[in-house]
Amino acid sequence: MTQKTAVVIGSGFGGLALAVRLQAAGVQTIIVERRDRPGGRAYVYEQDGFTFDAGPTVITAPNALQELFAVSGQTMADWVELMPVMPFYRLLWEDGFRFDYSNDVDLTNRQIAAVSPDDVAGYARFVEYATDVFREGYERLAHVPFLDWWSMIRVAPQLLRLESYRSVYSMVSSFIKEPHLREAFSFHSLLVGGNPFKTSAIYTLIHVLERKWGVFFPRGGTGALVRALVELFQSIGGEIRLNAEVERILSNGTRVAGIRLADGSELRADAVASNADVVHTYGALLGHSALGRFEARRLRRRRFSMSLFLIYFGTRRKHPQLAHHTVLFGPRYRGLLDDIFERGVLADDFSLYLHAPTVTDPSLAPDGCEGFYVLAPVPHLGKAAIDWEVEGPRYRDRVLAYLEEQCLPGLRDDLLTSRIFTPMDFKTELNAHVGSAFSLEPVLTQSAYFRVHNRDDELENLYFVGAGTHPGAGVPGVVGSAKATAGLMLRDLGVQHRVVP
Repeated sequence: MTQKTAVVIGSGFGGLALAVRLQAAGVQTIIVERRDRPGGRAYVYEQDGFTFDAGPTVITAPNALQELFAVSGQTMADWVELMPVMPFYRLLWEDGFRFDYSNDVDLTNRQIAAVSPDDVAGYARFVEYATDVFREGYERLAHVPFLDWWSMIRVAPQLLRLESYRSVYSMVSSFIKEPHLREAFSFHSLLVGGNPFKTSAIYTLIHVLERKWGVFFPRGGTGALVRALVELFQSIGGEIRLNAEVERILSNGTRVAGIRLADGSELRADAVASNADVVHTYGALLGHSALGRFEARRLRRRRFSMSLFLIYFGTRRKHPQLAHHTVLFGPRYRGLLDDIFERGVLADDFSLYLHAPTVTDPSLAPDGCEGFYVLAPVPHLGKAAIDWEVEGPRYRDRVLAYLEEQCLPGLRDDLLTSRIFTPMDFKTELNAHVGSAFSLEPVLTQSAYFRVHNRDDELENLYFVGAGTHPGAGVPGVVGSAKATAGLMLRDLGVQHRVVP
């Protein structure tokens, strides 16, 4: 038999995970990546002796990553080391309240009891509920493609039983009364691009996922995990081409035949999978077809996640008081989220995520120095007409001043290097529609069957992987999408593959 072939567009975690699964099953697979390095949002910047992970820094569900090595006959620990992070997050409020978020149940209960004794029992009930959601939403459904209406109908009773029509914040609030604790146990949906007041309560499963397996950071940074996956893929015969921008997906109406690159060369394949932005895939790469134009118009009417403003910076001294991950809650919670998701306002106040990887791995900065990135959720480009070339430097200065006031005294005097990444960069560097950082917003009406399908409905050998398809954003989400999509592709190609329990 002739060996089957596939092309994967994009080398984010979803594209890499899919390519590894296909190649391990015997499908000759090529990844094409428009940038000079693999990783997609998990790009790496090296500047003035500092190594900055550009994107995802919270690694959870390590078993999903371990499985990629296992299907290739390898052990992940031989390729990359995942170091546990504790606490998972340190949560800080302007009024001085602090909460160390972890899977240490006794510590969690003591912290809850110190501020609201009645909420200890409520938290236990919340965990019971979230565990039920985790079993249904993650263990049963995260790796199963939803291709038709009946696939949604079959799970509807369970979704109703779990009250998935309620928001994350609403569900948390039904168990927990203290305002700080409500924020502490509802902010997780922001990590996958969702407003806690709008995102389906299904996403409370993130709490249990972290409690079950922990939070990790790769030695050498998230980029080291990307490199390990690329090297694994190449070691089993896969090929990756960098600086290879896709101009068009070649199709004949019912099937795709391959891709055309910007340099005019073509790659023919039995199947094509896109890890690129879903609107870009349909609107630009399939824009020559009626199907592509129609789907792009339809998708542009959907709700998209917020964007992000990021500052990567290094300081001349260390800050031993910091945790690896810190979340700083501003004076407003719901009001700020409404500004970001609904009103499209660049607010004067902040809620920030501060990543200090050198707390865990000092090798990412010069001796005696500390490397950081800070992330501020901001409206996407479709919500707010902001000139980021002008506003970006101003916003950077405001964020750094706030960090200096709240947790990094003397920051601006200690600053050695910095760079920013704005919503406009999400659009230009990553082809992200309206600069969205997480693709489609994870509301119930844009989840499972209502999300972009893992296989196109009309082009029978065109597939999707990554944040825009089922199950959604976040490293466990996009790696899960790769498992769902790989299963479809291998079945459609008639290829037997190794099953890892």
